[in-house]
Amino acid sequence: MFHRACLFLLLAALPSAAFAQERDYCPDRPGIAAPTCTMAPGRISFEAGLGDWTLSRDAAEREDVVVTGDFLLRLGIADHAEVQLGWTSLGFSRTRDRATGDLEHRTGTGDVMLALRRNLANPDGSGFSAAVMPFLSLPAGRRPIGVGDWGTGLRVPLSYEVSSAITLEMMPEVDAEANEGGKGRHLVLGEVVGLAAHLNDALTATAEYQFRKVDEPGDHHGEHTSGFSIAWQTSDRFQVDLGVNAGLDHDADDLEVYMGISRRF
Repeated sequence: MFHRACLFLLLAALPSAAFAQERDYCPDRPGIAAPTCTMAPGRISFEAGLGDWTLSRDAAEREDVVVTGDFLLRLGIADHAEVQLGWTSLGFSRTRDRATGDLEHRTGTGDVMLALRRNLANPDGSGFSAAVMPFLSLPAGRRPIGVGDWGTGLRVPLSYEVSSAITLEMMPEVDAEANEGGKGRHLVLGEVVGLAAHLNDALTATAEYQFRKVDEPGDHHGEHTSGFSIAWQTSDRFQVDLGVNAGLDHDADDLEVYMGISRRF
């Protein structure tokens, strides 16, 4: 009787396991917007930023920030839902005063991010797909790698497959972001629009535009950023990516170049 019960449970689990294997791998990386897709139940995606360099300049100073070990772990908990855990393990900052030439070097870790992505239509990201993604940032690090206080927000990824080769994406976002001084929060409203071109079964190129309206006390401004990224899926469970973001005004970071990998288990 016990063996029959075990066999019954195994057979009952086979359809869900087969479904999990058949869903195409859809990493969060690369790009500015989050995807609409979720990991299949029981499946895990481990994603790592191997290197990320950001340049910010103004009339007073130049800051270079290099981050490595930007980790994201995603776990499918239902057919339309996944949980996420993210952490930036190490970062380096170099700030140069333009007037005096003085240099300041800082090293640290980033914050911890917890998120839930609930897909509302087509969890594999096909056709028209939509999701909601509330998230919480916990102050495990400090500036310039972390922000020094907790923050929270909501992203609403949307995508539409125009054809087998072209996908449109949008992502409105609202955040309660930590103030620059590390105490208190301010409102940030954002929007990302993008176009993904599936060049072949393995290679995808994506162009994006992002606008952020930042209402920090004493510093209300808008930020415009453009982005371009390439993702190469060498197999149905492994991806390599490369991307660049460029600021379109003096309030956004001037330049960001990054690369990373993703692996499904």
